[in-house]
Formats: sequence, structure tokens, C-alpha cells
Amino acid sequence: MDTKSIKTLLQNRVPTEIGSYKRSSVIILLYEENDEIYLILEKRALNLRHQPGDICLPGGKIEEGESPIEAAIRETVEELGIDKEDLEVYSAVDYLITPFSVIMYPFVAKIKELKDTYSKDEVDSLIKIPLKFLMENEPIYHEGELIVDRGEDFPYDLIRGGEGYKFSKCMYPTYFYVWEDEVVWGHTARIIYEFIKILKKNKPS
Repeated sequence: MDTKSIKTLLQNRVPTEIGSYKRSSVIILLYEENDEIYLILEKRALNLRHQPGDICLPGGKIEEGESPIEAAIRETVEELGIDKEDLEVYSAVDYLITPFSVIMYPFVAKIKELKDTYSKDEVDSLIKIPLKFLMENEPIYHEGELIVDRGEDFPYDLIRGGEGYKFSKCMYPTYFYVWEDEVVWGHTARIIYEFIKILKKNKPS
């Protein structure tokens, strides 16, 4: 291999992230009723193996060959028991890369009509939170340190300083919204918080 072939290889290659990530898409779902805008969230069915009873945004895993928006629409349609035509997709918003090797792609969409057709196998109930509440109330914030367990066999002898090496610390934020008797937290609250920040930043004065 010579430098010319290296140049050709790199010029024809599309960069991607380093590492292996799971990918999912979610929809920040807006609903308008009596001149009030709501965010529609799902309380996960209580019999699910993964995060039963947690409150989340509609959405799920991106399947092979799907784009993020295709996955977001498919999952939302399946979970809510609606037609694609019931959704008006506005835009993608900032995506979240978690320390747990997951990339989450959020989109904003409006649902034209809220029906009692959601999948009982996946969804326990729907939660309506007024957008006004989210705009006027900051979430509870907690910051914790992510701890890396390097194990007893970590080759400290290969790095300067050995076991005394000053590894970088990683602090991870967690947000909580408390609405009536419900708590929205974790990645869902983080995505909502970032969305609300966009609205506040661009809100007409």
C-alpha cells in the first residue's frame, strides 16, 4: 500500500462514529386541545421486562435498513394504534449520545387526534403534560459520576503512573419532571429538557 492508495481509500469513505452503538428514535409528540398544547408520553406496560412502568416518548429501536425518522414513525404508529396520516412530522431535533452506547434520535411531530387505541401490550396509559408547565418549570437536576470498573487485571504497568494515574472523571446529568403523580426522568426528561431549551431560546419576546 502506498500514500496514493491511502488517499483514494479515504476520499471515498464516509466517516462514522468509533465504537458500536445501539440506535433508537423517539417522537416528541404534541397534541392540541382547547387551545392548549400538550406533550403526549407513554407509561410503559407493567408486564414488560425492560423498564416497566417508566414514562417514555413514543419510539424504539431502529431496524436494519431503516432511517431514524422511518423507525420513529413505525414505532409510534404501532404503539399508539394510529395511522401514519395521523402524524404531522415537524423536524428532527438534537440527538442524544449516551454513555451506555446508545444514540437516540428525537423528532417533533403533532398528532391530529388522540384515540384510545394504544397497544395494551406495550403501553399502560398515556400521559398528557401541558407544554406550558414544561416551559414554566425547570426540571429537578442531579449530577453523578460515572464509575469505570477496570478490573483487577487492568495493565496498570503499561501506563505512566500505574494505579496512581489520574483518570479523567465523567459527570452525567439526570433530569426529573414531576407532573401531578407522575415522574418523567432519565433520557426522556433529558430530551424533553433540550427541546424546551430550543423553544425558550427562540420564543418571541
